[in-house]
Amino acid sequence: MPGSPVEIKIDELMQQSQMSYADAAAAASGLFDINLKAPIHEQYFEYLGNLVHGNLGNSFLSRGTTVMSIILSVLPWTLFAVGTGLLLSFVLGIALGLIAAYRRNSVLDHAVSTGGSIISSVPGYLIALLIILIFGIQLRWVPITQMRGAFTSGIAPGFTPEFVGDVLFHAALPISVFFLTHIGLWILSMRSATLAALEEDHVTVARARGLSDGRITTAYVGRNAVLPLVSQFAIAAGAVVGGAVIIEQIFVYQGVGLRLVKAVDQRDYPLMQGIILMTTICVILANLTADLLYSKLDPRIGRAGGATGK
Repeated sequence: MPGSPVEIKIDELMQQSQMSYADAAAAASGLFDINLKAPIHEQYFEYLGNLVHGNLGNSFLSRGTTVMSIILSVLPWTLFAVGTGLLLSFVLGIALGLIAAYRRNSVLDHAVSTGGSIISSVPGYLIALLIILIFGIQLRWVPITQMRGAFTSGIAPGFTPEFVGDVLFHAALPISVFFLTHIGLWILSMRSATLAALEEDHVTVARARGLSDGRITTAYVGRNAVLPLVSQFAIAAGAVVGGAVIIEQIFVYQGVGLRLVKAVDQRDYPLMQGIILMTTICVILANLTADLLYSKLDPRIGRAGGATGK
């Protein structure tokens, strides 16, 4: 990204205070707490050493404030909105996909499949803009201006009904977008996986043994059909955390995405690097969690690993 906040500050000092470049550079180095005289490789290894200890440096423009403290102040709000919307879409999408598969070629199946296909093809930012335009401006059902931020500044944070309700009120629109942009994926994936599971031989044998439809659905069909969706859920969770930038910007929701936009606009490089690093860690942890859950849900993986170990 072109431009440097240090060079910008140096130019400001040279113009406003009539300082020489050397004096302005020394003053800027003190303001930003960096050593411009050190070789670039020394600065890089110093950064890596601090990174190992969890020190992401200080924000350029919020002087005296560490990058980690800024990230920790906004990350919970993004994880809350993303996690709630994604989890609700996952649960409801699995249920609707399972029902649609069992009622194949029915009116319900066609309605659910068509609706899932349409909504999964609409980008999240367009859904967000439509919500604002239709429900906020035209119908005026949603008080858009009152829902900015993560919570109302006058309410004391805590696990009180007032604060929890206020947090849900401010996060309702981002949660709705994350929910709508993913429920179509879960419906179509679960429907396809369920139809494939219904054709398996063990399901036919279970029916021949006289097992109830409920037992077959939960123990034989549903469990096997949901396995591929576990990995998709982890991948989607990582992608949504990274893709929350536009949604949070549209709704002015005080999460990681909105803070990243401000950091880019202000050329706050340490904060940008810290947010991107934390997003990467979230993606890695999500995929690791999916692998661990998959091995627990599918006993064949555990047996295969044990056989290999022998």
